[in-house]
Parts: sequence; C-alpha cells; structure tokens
Amino acid sequence: QQVLEIARRLSRGEILGIEEEGGCPRHREPLEDFCREDAALLCAICRESRSHRGHTVLPVPEAVREFQEQIQARLEALKERRDKLLELRDAEMRRNW
Repeated sequence: QQVLEIARRLSRGEILGIEEEGGCPRHREPLEDFCREDAALLCAICRESRSHRGHTVLPVPEAVREFQEQIQARLEALKERRDKLLELRDAEMRRNW
C-alpha cells in the first residue's frame, strides 16, 4: 500500500514539495535522485546534505523501475489470490447445485 501511495505521489509531483516549474524548491536544481528512507526526490545539493547523507539514495529512473517491479509483483499476487477465490466460489456454487 505504501508503494502505491509513493508511486501516486511521484506521478503527481507531490514528493518534497516540487513546484510547478520543477526542480528543488530550495536549491532550484534538478531533482535527479530518490531517498528511500524519506520517500523524497532530491537534487545533488540535498543528496549531500547531512539529513540524507546516511540514507539509501537512488537515481530517479532506478527508483521508478524498482517501484514498477514492486507494483507488478503485488499485482500478480493479487491476481493469483483473485483466481483462487474465483475457483473456490465456482467450486462452492457447483457443490450447491
């Protein structure tokens, strides 16, 4: 659930208060990295700051790819659960007939 919310926020540009013109609202630098711990997009200056220095930071395309993989894996798991539930429902309906 948290992965989906982060993906939604990334797509809407809400993480770290991105302004309409894009870029870091603090340093006006491009947001090229993603901090896993804070779920925040970072510019190069923010990335090197004390508040993120010890965090896991990925380039945005890599973070997006990881989120896509996580979403896809969860979607597959949900599809499998749905299929099992449909099978159980069908078996129950046949048994009741």
